Amino acid sequence: MGNFLFIPILILVIFAVLSGVFIVKQQTAVLIETFGKFTSVRHSGIQFKIPFVQRIAARVGLKIQQLDVIVETKTLDDVFVKLKVSVQYVVIKEKVYEAFYKLEYPHDQITSYVFDVVRAEVPKMKLDDVFVKKDDIAIAVKSELQDAMLEYGYDIIKTLVTDIDPDPQVKAAMNRINASEREKIAAQFEGDAARILIVEKAKAEAESKRLQGQGIADQRREIARGLEESVEVLNKVGINSQEASALIVVTQHYDTLQSIGEETNTNLILLPNSPQAGSDMLNNMVASFTASNMIGEKMKEASKKEKE
Repeated sequence: MGNFLFIPILILVIFAVLSGVFIVKQQTAVLIETFGKFTSVRHSGIQFKIPFVQRIAARVGLKIQQLDVIVETKTLDDVFVKLKVSVQYVVIKEKVYEAFYKLEYPHDQITSYVFDVVRAEVPKMKLDDVFVKKDDIAIAVKSELQDAMLEYGYDIIKTLVTDIDPDPQVKAAMNRINASEREKIAAQFEGDAARILIVEKAKAEAESKRLQGQGIADQRREIARGLEESVEVLNKVGINSQEASALIVVTQHYDTLQSIGEETNTNLILLPNSPQAGSDMLNNMVASFTASNMIGEKMKEASKKEKE
């Protein structure tokens, strides 16, 4: 009979001992209460408690956590914008008691402070400044949260403004403005390119005309030199200068007619085209040069008489 009573007692004792042993995981804190009153905080490893007297009130994680808060507010230039603020926080190891017993809903508390700070800071800025100064907003949120949550055992590691989303109509307007600015810049570049092409083309034409004029001058110089040499050769065989000039003119006349005949699609018509025409042209040129020289001599004589 005694053996039958011993076995249940032994089982009860074993169960009581085992119920007093518990394991705490890494980066976790366990709060122990004795008859409903806080007794101690246990950290990672194997731990013991008094069975039926003490109990585990809560297990609090000590890892860094992140809370994303989306806040809609208005900017200084009356544009509604949504900001996504990511808050990274952690329970302070030495203040697990405050984190569990003083604050029941930490997420709601953090969210309230984020709303308060963002709606106080963003209305002071224009939309463009919100994008530029998002780090300033994050710093302001962290500063406010750090002071408020430290009392409750929470440390704010980092706050980030991870997204800024204006009203869709505002975004469409911003895209149109950006496109217009880019088109304006593109038009300016195209205008500059066209102007450069015109200037370079004018320079090229001017250079072409200069070289063309230089070529014509060189050509005429060589023609004159050739005519001079031809006249000297003809003078050596007893042909005077006037006859030599007439012969050269007639020769060039027939060379011109030959060149015209070689071209099938030429539009040039030489009038008159008889050999006598070349002689008449030469005589007219000689007479013109003689008259010009006579007029020049008379003007020189008149000038001398006036001076006397």
